[in-house]
Amino acid sequence: MTAHRPPLDYARARGLMVDGQLRPTKVRDERVLGAMRTLPRESFVPAALADMAYIDDDLEIAPGRFLLKPLVLARLIQLAAPRAGETALVVGAASGYGASVLAACGAHIIALEEDPALLALARTAVTAPEVTLQQGPLADGWAAHAPYDLVVIEGAVRAIPERIARQVAATGRLVAIIAPPGRGSFAALAEPSAGGLAVRPAFDAAAKLLPSLVPAKTFAF
Repeated sequence: MTAHRPPLDYARARGLMVDGQLRPTKVRDERVLGAMRTLPRESFVPAALADMAYIDDDLEIAPGRFLLKPLVLARLIQLAAPRAGETALVVGAASGYGASVLAACGAHIIALEEDPALLALARTAVTAPEVTLQQGPLADGWAAHAPYDLVVIEGAVRAIPERIARQVAATGRLVAIIAPPGRGSFAALAEPSAGGLAVRPAFDAAAKLLPSLVPAKTFAF
């Protein structure tokens, strides 16, 4: 006979995530910590993966698409330093968890996603009125509401796509995980300059690449 396993205590799991994964590893923004202690991360993943929502790793929630590891997301949002009343674009919003954390920090969010299944999940999971879900190609950004005070790319990219870079306000900023081919990946803060976005590495960080933002291979003949 198979022993019956009691249901996971999600509230306790959230507390362990914050106190065991985030606080000891340089996450200091109490808004981020409070949001991640409160938001039911298990609601932002398919039901079959709910008990894995708080693992210390990226979690595949659709083919090739991942919910960022809690620590990486927390430090990325902390790096972004969202301010109350700002308008932010989240590129690759997936199920809307990162957008919801940002909204809890006081920002107004355009959450851009192209995968219909992930959007359907986000529509059930996201409850913050400050989050507006939009569907469209990630590489295009969402020009209708540009320029943005803040852009967050929720996943790794080889380089910042030009169309997205152009949607950052002159006094704005962009954060992303950049993974150049053959080199280590890092979280970066990018700010407009006379020569375009000036990218400053902030800390080492790994994340899965956003498939639709990986440049197509070219061949020389």
